[in-house]
Formats: sequence, structure tokens, C-alpha cells
Amino acid sequence: MSSSTVEPALPPPDRTTPEPPSGEAHLARPHHHHPPAGRRPGNRLACLAGLTGLAGLVDAHALALLRATVGIVFVGFGVLKLFPSASPAEQLAVDAATKMTLGLVPETVLLLSLAALETAIGIGLIVGRRLLRPALVAFFLHMGGVFSTLVLLPDAMWQPHSPAPTMEGQYVVKNVVLVAVCLVVAANEWARHPRPRRRTAG
Repeated sequence: MSSSTVEPALPPPDRTTPEPPSGEAHLARPHHHHPPAGRRPGNRLACLAGLTGLAGLVDAHALALLRATVGIVFVGFGVLKLFPSASPAEQLAVDAATKMTLGLVPETVLLLSLAALETAIGIGLIVGRRLLRPALVAFFLHMGGVFSTLVLLPDAMWQPHSPAPTMEGQYVVKNVVLVAVCLVVAANEWARHPRPRRRTAG
């Protein structure tokens, strides 16, 4: 008589992926980074594109911007000298011009001449084209006269017992910025349209 052992039936294996514990559920899910409002990549790219476009526009018109800026400054200085006591540099300019002309020209004529000269220089720089070169030449000659006040009027230009300039002296020294700007403009102008060489006979 044979005896048979019946093995208990095992449940079928579960093919489903077990769920992680509740404390680790957030670790198993992928994270999606959401940039904070106002700093999204699209806005940042648009801002960079706008700045790049602005930089390209300024670069394309840099020389025109430089000469127009100096021109506006000169027109403003020139117009101020047409009104009595409107320009803080009025008496300083008259005193320097009087020394350079040995006192032979009346102060009123000197002031009006300076006003006309500075206004004409400013207009020439703003308009450009055929007026640009004469305006640049007049500008550098005028700056020579302006900087000569540092020597002609030492008491007004320099503090006593000190190499530091006075307020009037600082007013003159800051013109080095305008000189540097016009040097750049002049270099570009003469490089683009060099003066033709004269042919020698023979």
C-alpha cells in the first residue's frame, strides 16, 4: 500500500512591482524642477537677446553717438554764453581770452565770439558730413586755448601751496574726456577718407 505526500500548493508569484514604503515614495518619483516665477529660461533668453541687440545697435552707431554727444555739450555751452552770467565759466573764459589777446579786444566781443565758436563747433559735430572736419579742427584749436588757462591763470586754476586744481581748474581738466572722444572721431574720419596725395611733376 503506497503512501503519497501531498505538497501544499504555493500561491503564484506576484509579478507586480511592490510599492515602496510611504516614507520613500517621494524618493522613487522623478523630480521636475520648476524655475521660480520671473526667472524662467524663456524670459532670460529674451532679456539676453534684447541686450545683445542693443549692444549691436550702439556699436553700429558709436561714432555718431560720440560726436553728437560732444556737439550737444558745445551747443549748450555756447548758448549759455549768450546770456549774461548764465555760464559759470563765463568770467574765466573772458579773462583767459583777454590775456591771449593782450587786452586789445573788448570783453563783450570776446564773449560773443566764444559763444559763436562753441555753438558752431557743436553744430558741426552734430551734423557731420562736410562740416565735421572743420568742426574738429576748430575743436582742437579751441581746446588748446581752454587748457592754456592752466598756465595763464594759475591763481584761479590751482590751490595755493598745493598741486590740486581748484573748482575752476577741475572744470578745465575734465575736458580731457571731450578731447579723447574727438580724437577717436577724428581718427576714424581721416582713416575713412584719407587726404589725396598731390602728384609731383616729372
